Amino acid sequence: MFSNAERQKERTGKYGTSRDEFLQELVTQFQQTVSEETKEQVVAHLANFAYDPFNYDILRKLHVLDLFMDCLTEANEKLIEFGVGGLCNCSPGFADPANTDVIVKNGGIPLIISCLSSPVENTVLSAIATLYYLCTPLTKKDILTPEVVECMKKYASIADINVRFSNLAKAFLDKHVNTRTRS
Repeated sequence: MFSNAERQKERTGKYGTSRDEFLQELVTQFQQTVSEETKEQVVAHLANFAYDPFNYDILRKLHVLDLFMDCLTEANEKLIEFGVGGLCNCSPGFADPANTDVIVKNGGIPLIISCLSSPVENTVLSAIATLYYLCTPLTKKDILTPEVVECMKKYASIADINVRFSNLAKAFLDKHVNTRTRS
């Protein structure tokens, strides 16, 4: 459910923690912990907040998109999965193009592309969807490399093995690669 300022005021109550404060607490917890499990939980929570456009300004202010991208460089597959999931949740440019700008300007495209070869299904699905959203006239040269297009074609061809990979990859190819006229 998408939120707004009035709804947040109702949910927070008179003495509750504001959304800004709560998200700041999560970021601080991530930065201060040495526990991998705690980091995984915090990134999963932040990724869940990333779907709601109400949170986008706060997430950018707190550099959460950078935190998600940093997770993609970790060896921990859960951090990678939740990091790319968070990027996917906040990347639809129609919702807020400023998120797309942050991801692109801060080197997110190569990091997301690297997730296409992950052994974790959700990581790959989120990577395909995120690239689908991020692919614009300005980013096509970085995303539509021969390697990425070939990877998408491979995923599109495996409907009998993984229909979710296939459907997402086909949607990506139909929108960004195939130039046939649609009726």
